[in-house]
Amino acid sequence: MNLKHMLPAALLLPFLASTASAVDVVLSGGVAVKSWEKLRGPNAHDNWWANFIRGATVRIDQLQKKNPSARIVWIVFKPAYVNRGREDGKNYLAMIREQAAKRKVKLIFVDTANQACAAINNAGKGSDKISSFFYFGHSNAYAFMLDYSSEIIGVSKHWIHEKDLATKLNPSAFAPNAECWSYGCYTGNSMSRVWRQSLGVPLWGNTESTQYQPVGWGELPKGNGSWVK
Repeated sequence: MNLKHMLPAALLLPFLASTASAVDVVLSGGVAVKSWEKLRGPNAHDNWWANFIRGATVRIDQLQKKNPSARIVWIVFKPAYVNRGREDGKNYLAMIREQAAKRKVKLIFVDTANQACAAINNAGKGSDKISSFFYFGHSNAYAFMLDYSSEIIGVSKHWIHEKDLATKLNPSAFAPNAECWSYGCYTGNSMSRVWRQSLGVPLWGNTESTQYQPVGWGELPKGNGSWVK
């Protein structure tokens, strides 16, 4: 007997909503090439290649501590780690795979911003809904910069701009009460507002720069300004 066929129409939507499956999404942007960053003197970033990787694993560990059966999708911008690995003489992709396997999460490497958007949409496809989204990487007030000083010094070639949110991300991929955070710099000055307008859920972002030293202590990054949404 099919219970759905017996339910009045007014009761059917709550029944269907209860079958939705929560998915947590973590997006890691790319690290800079260190030799170029050194040329920027005191403004250099990314002394440690794994800032955005460790930030992601801190979040994943928090999720799994709260719910050991949490379904987690970890999206990583691959080319930057290939470039930095070539420079450092290390296989960073293998190290990232090892961290994902250790935590038994679904790892998706992407090469472009469009692929990153598609991976986010697919994570919340059908009955699956994104219950949380956390971004770790470079950003400015208007965009997630998936790479920065990786292919061109001081420049990003792959980004998710706030103008892309309404056209490249699907609002229906997100649960109505989804928790979204950006641990990039300055997101709170513009992108947070456009995120809510485009996707219907708030995005916490900082009004100033973010500091990644705490990830080495097993904590999430800290913001120098105010967290706003």
